[in-house]
Amino acid sequence: MKVLANDGISQSGIEDLEKAGFEVSTTTVAQEQLANYINDNKISVVLVRSATTVRKEVIDACPNLKIIGRGGVGMDNIDVDYAREKGIHVINTPAASSQSVAELVFAHLFTGVRYLYDSNRNMPLDGDTQFKKLKKNYAKGIELRGKTLGVIGFGRIGREVAKIALGVGMKVIATDKFVGKANIKVDFYNGQFINVEIETEPMEEVLKHSDFITLHVPAQKDYVIGKAEFDIMKNGVGLVNAARGGVVNEVELVKALDSGKVAFAGLDTFQDEPTPAVQILMNPKISLTPHIGAATNEAQDRIGLELASQIKSLLLTDKN
Repeated sequence: MKVLANDGISQSGIEDLEKAGFEVSTTTVAQEQLANYINDNKISVVLVRSATTVRKEVIDACPNLKIIGRGGVGMDNIDVDYAREKGIHVINTPAASSQSVAELVFAHLFTGVRYLYDSNRNMPLDGDTQFKKLKKNYAKGIELRGKTLGVIGFGRIGREVAKIALGVGMKVIATDKFVGKANIKVDFYNGQFINVEIETEPMEEVLKHSDFITLHVPAQKDYVIGKAEFDIMKNGVGLVNAARGGVVNEVELVKALDSGKVAFAGLDTFQDEPTPAVQILMNPKISLTPHIGAATNEAQDRIGLELASQIKSLLLTDKN
């Protein structure tokens, strides 16, 4: 059976599938040619990440498709319910990239509190002529230790963020419509660990009491953070969105940055992805990354192996 990993798959995933007898192609097929390619090459499994969509028209055009896989958490680029109605398995890897996304959140947080988002822009330009001035400009950073981190969305990624926050010495509060409480295990060297139970709170309480806020929610029809939510937040709050574009109203975010309500923002996802608004890209108070939350070597290995395991379980079991 043939597998098309249209947005790529780790070498470990390829090798695992090939050992089981699958033929794996990593050809990147243009979206408009996807259905034809699947049919012409008798593809049984198509694997995507965020670049490729598998909508109703592709599903209808490919009657021999058995599995649609998403390397990552969100499946908003796949018509999941429709595919399953047609008897197609839809799989993803919800746990594989949680740690990677959580670490990127803290990359943005540390960047924000020490002004690295601005320093890295200005040091190459003026570091050799205005060193002392720049040193003075960036000498009023703050520490994360002892501050309160608000986590909006307390699923796998939100809990991984909480682990790092607790290790850094932060206070953690969280909100989630579907999670009442969670036990966070923080591992240390030599088998030592601590368990911290965190009960979720109403959204308003998290907005009101957090020094920093990070979002870990799926794509939504409406904004999770808009003007009303910014108004509740502390003055000088830091905001990170490594979840999905469109959960933060970017027009209101820019206004909040301009007014000082928000001290800095870290964005890995964007409302108009893959062509983010110029006002966002050029804002001097925003730390920017191009949707790379899950893009670590370790995460991609875990994703590839997890997809391979699920494919083997589904198709080889069916075959037997």
